Amino acid sequence: MILPIVAYGDPVLRKIGKEIDADYPDLSKLIADMKETMYNAQGVGIAAPQIGRDIRLFIIDATPFAEDEDVSEEERKVLEGFDKVFINAKILNQEGEEWAFNEGCLSIPDIREDVFRQKTITIEYQDENFKKYSETLTGLAARIFQHEYDHIEGVLFTDKLSSLKKRLIKKKLESISKGKIDPGYRMRFPNAKK
Repeated sequence: MILPIVAYGDPVLRKIGKEIDADYPDLSKLIADMKETMYNAQGVGIAAPQIGRDIRLFIIDATPFAEDEDVSEEERKVLEGFDKVFINAKILNQEGEEWAFNEGCLSIPDIREDVFRQKTITIEYQDENFKKYSETLTGLAARIFQHEYDHIEGVLFTDKLSSLKKRLIKKKLESISKGKIDPGYRMRFPNAKK
């Protein structure tokens, strides 16, 4: 089922997600619905807060980036298989020089800005069967993970922009929260006039 994506301005996007365990109700259905919602909106990642749940769960499918001609052969191989569920994720270490990449967000449609993130991260997480993993990600895989991880920490990519950039997009953000946009997919707007 395609769920409405929560728009900028909704308080759930600012909550730190709660850890979950295997007893979380209807988890497999929730994961399937989140995937369907993400694909419908043509996203490469979606976090539970974006569908109104303040839990530590997000999904990534970076395979569309593998088709980008600017991606190295090595990175292409990583991105082709980077289709995962992340539960109770933690970033254990971040290293490398920060680099800029133009990011967008399903909760903040029609706004894209360069965001600086570190190149390499070491992470720990559980999959949908609660099997624990520890791995190191670099490049685009690390960036997508960091973007989705920020969601379960109550952080949005716009928080990482300079104060000048924030001022320049303020009106656009207000329009998004009021529902004065048409992103082409189902959304829930916190400040829309009924």
